[in-house]
Amino acid sequence: MQSMRNSVELIIQEENMKIVDIVAAILLIIGGLNWGLVGLFRFDLVQFIVGGTGIDRLVYILVGLSALWLIIVFKAMKIRWGVK
Repeated sequence: MQSMRNSVELIIQEENMKIVDIVAAILLIIGGLNWGLVGLFRFDLVQFIVGGTGIDRLVYILVGLSALWLIIVFKAMKIRWGVK
């Protein structure tokens, strides 16, 4: 019974980690698109959307943390998603 419970908990953990992977990837895409807009048109989409209220800085920090997350867990993420 305990091993079945452990298996279920492991599956739930894996699914939760997939959600974290997806959120990190979305934030990284937003950051990449934003930098592309800044480089091409000097237009900061994040600052345009949230204004200069300090929230833009939080978004930039989250994008950076997302990049670090994806670098650190890249191998585990490939296994989690079944990619060879």
